[in-house]
Amino acid sequence: MIQFENIDKVYPTRRGDVYALRDITLQVKEGEFIVLRGPSGSGKSTLLLSAGGMLRPSKGKIQLDGRDLYAMSIRERARFRAEKIGFVFQMFHLISYLSVMENILLAAGAVSHPPSRDEAAALLKSLGLAERATHKPTELSAGEKQRAAIARALLNKPKLLLADEPTGNLDPDNACEALEHLSRYHREGGTVLIVTHGAAADQYADRIIRLREGRIEENS
Repeated sequence: MIQFENIDKVYPTRRGDVYALRDITLQVKEGEFIVLRGPSGSGKSTLLLSAGGMLRPSKGKIQLDGRDLYAMSIRERARFRAEKIGFVFQMFHLISYLSVMENILLAAGAVSHPPSRDEAAALLKSLGLAERATHKPTELSAGEKQRAAIARALLNKPKLLLADEPTGNLDPDNACEALEHLSRYHREGGTVLIVTHGAAADQYADRIIRLREGRIEENS
């Protein structure tokens, strides 16, 4: 599913090079639920963004579903990303002046065979948001915003779901609910790579990978 081969990510500074990732070699198999753990600055989010085709590594190769992500043109990679990957972020990234339904349907505009409004409505219903479809993000609770973000990520039926601190702005009950929705996607065959500081996602994980100072410290 995802193959990282000798990945470095380096940021040059006046005081010398700063390594966000150092010689990362890692394979994520299709259908796995992987938790990325580590202290702040360990490289978790850098690795996640690199896997999503959003941050080119300084060295090495990343293959997703048999394709070299960074051998593609920017346009090819954007289309490939839209069709293969769903993203869920801590800050939700919903557009404030659009309704929940309109926010969800934004994802449909980036793929060759867009899902219908009826499919979006069914997805919102499955996430308990059917009655919120016409509401703006400012009218939602934090938990509802995250469920809307999950719906947007799942609309195109991606093979891979990348989640960066998806429970960071949620109370324990809403965090548990968000993780249950990610787990359901996983049980239906999806691959999940989630970055988190806490241990709440560990119970769902097939593997927990710990990073420190840009290196893999533990992979179990």
